[in-house]
Formats: sequence, structure tokens, C-alpha cells
Amino acid sequence: MNYLPWALLALGAYAFVAPLMSVATTGTPKIPSNVAALIANTVLVVVTAGVVVYNDADALSYVTHPKTKFVLAAGLCLTVGILSYYRALSMGPVSVVAPIFGMFLALSSLVGIVFLNESFTARKGLGIALAVVAVYLVSVE
Repeated sequence: MNYLPWALLALGAYAFVAPLMSVATTGTPKIPSNVAALIANTVLVVVTAGVVVYNDADALSYVTHPKTKFVLAAGLCLTVGILSYYRALSMGPVSVVAPIFGMFLALSSLVGIVFLNESFTARKGLGIALAVVAVYLVSVE
């Protein structure tokens, strides 16, 4: 279970992304959402490059790896998702946009079950259904 501290750190850090991005992209003066995405993701790239160098990983050797196509596809999906998310945050309330965006967790679970042959249990099904209900209750104004 050594992944739990990382998951909790991710949760804590990511909880501030939507409010901070909303403040940056709304009001006067504001930063356009696509520019905010560029700046934020530049920070991501620079820090990640530092982590790769620190860990002495040979990143270039993975450019021709057979699974690189999946990483590239994930990067494209991430790009579309983040640009859309930041645009939505620049136009709507965090309390509605963030929960809708957060449904990617339930949808990812369904993709894992349907396409990756991960196990489906009644508990997982109930969790996904309750997530949908929770997002509906939070996001309906």
C-alpha cells in the first residue's frame, strides 16, 4: 500500500488546482485559460524534467519503446482535458466545474472494467453510481 501516501498527496495538491486556476482566469485582470494552461504545464514539464534527471532516468531510450504510443495518446487526451477544464473554470463556478471534471475518475473506472478486463463488483458499481449522484447534486444550480 505504498501508493496511498502518493495518492493522498496528489489529492491534496490537485484540490487547489481548480480554485487557483479559477482565480487566475476570471475577474480583472485575468489570464486567458490557454495561456494559464501553458504556464502551469511549463512548470509541470520543468519540474518533471528535474525529477527525471535527479533519478538518473534515461528518458530518451523510451522514445522508441513499444508502449510509447499509449503515452502519446494519453498526452493528447491530457491536453484536450486540461485545456477544456481550464476553459470551463474560466467560465463557470469551481463548485460545478470541478465535480463534473472529477467524474473522469468514475469514467476511468468504467474504461478499466470494460476495456482492460478489470473486475466488476457490486461495490464498484455502487461507488460509480453514487459518484454520478454526488456530482449531479453538487453541480445542479
